[in-house]
Amino acid sequence: MQREHIDAGKAIQRRTGKTFYLATKFLPERVRHATHVLYAFFRIADEVVDDAEGVSPARQRAELESLRAQALGEAEPEDPVLEAFRELREEYDIDDETVDEFVDAMATDIDTTRYETYADLESYMRGSAAAVGVMMTAIMDLEPEVEETALPHARKLGEAFQLTNFLRDVREDVLERDRIYLPQETLRRHGVSNDEIERLEYSESFAAAMREELRRAESLYREGVAGIRYLPEDCQLPVLLAAVLYAEHHALIRSQGYDVLSAEPSLSTSRKLWCLAKTRWHWQWTRDPEAVFERVAAVPTLESESETDSEPGPGPDPEPHGPERGDGVPTR
Repeated sequence: MQREHIDAGKAIQRRTGKTFYLATKFLPERVRHATHVLYAFFRIADEVVDDAEGVSPARQRAELESLRAQALGEAEPEDPVLEAFRELREEYDIDDETVDEFVDAMATDIDTTRYETYADLESYMRGSAAAVGVMMTAIMDLEPEVEETALPHARKLGEAFQLTNFLRDVREDVLERDRIYLPQETLRRHGVSNDEIERLEYSESFAAAMREELRRAESLYREGVAGIRYLPEDCQLPVLLAAVLYAEHHALIRSQGYDVLSAEPSLSTSRKLWCLAKTRWHWQWTRDPEAVFERVAAVPTLESESETDSEPGPGPDPEPHGPERGDGVPTR
């Protein structure tokens, strides 16, 4: 890949995904450069459907199909990131099906604004998040038998990141895109209507629905982090750090009493650096990703989970946090 293409991807990631960018900085160069390109490709496709005010659905679909063709080598790339992605796909043997799954998921956002069940949402995330985990694993260039073991965990970690994004961004998604990613079955179970969310009306019932989905995300984190040990040694800490950083949003959500309708939880730079410092400190003493994650992440252990979530009211927020946005990871 040409240096200018890598720099173009890096600029997009630094501008639009500050949290993931921080973790990416600790990857070895061979993986870091590829990650810049992957993230930029994900973001370019994502913006076709997320920043589409005044653009017709037909035009959005046409743009996605053009991106697909360029990514798969069926058309000449019109963008340095797409040219670099095509080279990267060939170098690491990323199959067409994985790229198709991702682009198809982006197309789903054009006309799908509600998900009836978690199974429906999971199907969407299979393309938008799990496929991202597959591509990230590919650029780490594992031995085939190790990659086969690592992939299910990579998919779960990708889904965990995205579910955290959905829970963090409820307000933004409904206001700017008329989307509600919380499963309708979860909302009904707790007596929450779409109208209430559209009006940004917080209630104890909404808090209960958020609490349920937060627990679901935390289960995904545990499954995902369990696979970090299969990654190359020099990639384990950066991936673990990304998991710690994204899970930290859960502490903010809990500190707000699960009220993500009134204010959008956002990690400040100081809080991110604190997460980085404590993760690296514990990593010096034990190179066990699961043990470090359990020690430092804002994800309750299975033993303490029910006690942690027994009350929806606000709790302490040990670190200041400010209005930093643009951290969809790696998509949405």
